[in-house]
Order: sequence, then structure tokens, then C-alpha cells
Amino acid sequence: MQTEPEFDSLVPAQSFDRRRFLVTSLGAGFAAAVQPVMAQTAISTDAAGLLAGEIKVPVADGGMVAYRARPEGKAKAPVVLVVSEIFGVHEHIKDICRRLAKLGYCAIAPELFARQGDPRLTTSIPDILANIVNKTPDAQVLADLDACVAWAAGQGADTARLAVTGFCWGGRITWLYAAHRPQLKAGVAWYGRLTGFANAVTPHHPVDVAAQLQAPVLGLYGGLDTGIPLETVEAMEAALKQGNAAARASHIEIYDNAPHAFHADYRPSYRKPEAEDGWQRMLAWFARNGV
Repeated sequence: MQTEPEFDSLVPAQSFDRRRFLVTSLGAGFAAAVQPVMAQTAISTDAAGLLAGEIKVPVADGGMVAYRARPEGKAKAPVVLVVSEIFGVHEHIKDICRRLAKLGYCAIAPELFARQGDPRLTTSIPDILANIVNKTPDAQVLADLDACVAWAAGQGADTARLAVTGFCWGGRITWLYAAHRPQLKAGVAWYGRLTGFANAVTPHHPVDVAAQLQAPVLGLYGGLDTGIPLETVEAMEAALKQGNAAARASHIEIYDNAPHAFHADYRPSYRKPEAEDGWQRMLAWFARNGV
């Protein structure tokens, strides 16, 4: 892929060994592991008035596939990075990008598992976790998100107004990215895990970096989430209160009657009132923080 020298200077350096990208196209539809889809609640957003579709983001070891949606003809659109669940960039994540684009944002959802495997084709959640997610280094993910910001800047988007939002696995990454990226304005983490064991792939977790956030984060969590105990949410809240200005400006909203993945409108876990309230809180959070 040929790029201009000015654009090359924006792409962050990565120190990872060059390896083959296993995912080079996103395809269509929903991930195999979430079938059957709850068609009666799944939201479908059209692409009218949008520039929407697959892109290739230049990274040090090749081209990373991503989905991008932005308003057609709008210059300097603010940027929202959308970080997927463990299922990768399937139809639900693409739809979220289109929803944001309809509101004036340039939304980019990179396939962050592209080197490790394709979670959309894997039918077993334990297999996705063991063979793909647990082998995807946080450092690689953060560098790939930086590359998306560089790509957006090269396309004329307004990366001075930059936000990140993510769901489940992506919610955890949202917290980490908020501690990583100095130019970030806001983050919104949907039910992302806050604690865990440290290893070479995941050396830090949100509670470890809470005090050093570069931008305020809104956390949206379910009180009935069996995978994220409320005591870990309380530990995160305590860490935020002891942190810097961005940490202290962060907030966690708990929906008492919501389970994990309450925003996932294509799954049985979907809770429409809480999902809609969280979406409006997200938009207000972006606006309040200049995105």
C-alpha cells in the first residue's frame, strides 16, 4: 500500500514481530457464536448519507482491516473509536458505527484480533477466548488504535476531538486506552472487566491504571452482571477517587436490573430501557468533554 510521507509520520511505530494477518476482510452478518440472533430487537441502521464500509489501516506489519462510517461530505468530523466485544467486528459493531455516523461522527471499528484469528467464524465462546482473545496483546491493541487515529487524521477527520467506546472486552480496552492516549477527550466503557491476573499479554487491568487516566471515562455496568462482581466496580470507583483530575472526573453508572451485555440488541441479554439510557449518557458525555 502506497502512502504519503506526511501520513507515514503519523503512523505509530510498533515493535511486534511481523506476522500474517489472518483476517483481511470483515464479511457480512453476525458472529457464529451469537447465533441465533434476536431479530425482533436487533437494530438495523441504513447507510444513507454516509460513507460506510471496510478500510485498511496501515500498521507497521501490514494493513489492518476495519469498518468506517462517517457523514458523507462532512469535513473535520470528530472521531470515535469503537472497540468490539470478543466477537470482533460483526454486524452489531458495524451498526453502532453507522448510528454514530448519523450523529455526525467518524466512527472506526478496527478488527483488533486480525493477527490472532477470526472470532466471527468460531462457534464456541471458550475457543474464542482461549485461542484468540487471550493471545491478543494489550500493547498491540493500543498501538492499532493509535494507527486508526493516524488514519483518520490523514482522511481529514478532526482527531483533536477524539473519543473511544467499547463493549465487554472492548469496555476493558476503553479504560486502558484512556490511560494510554494523551490526546483523548472522552471514553465510554460498556461493562468492561476491571480486574484480572497480570501476564505478558495483559500486564495491566483498568483498576491498575485508573489513577492515571488521560481523559475522563464513563463506565456503564449492570448490577446483575455475574462476570463483573460489584465489589470490583467498587474497587474501581475507589481507585478513580484517588487519581488525577481525569480519574476524578470519571463516573460509573450501575443499572441495578441489567445483566452483562445489556446494550447488545441482537442477544437475549438486551435491556432496551437501560441500553437507550446508556446511549444517551454516552452522547452527553462526549458533548460535555468536547467531542
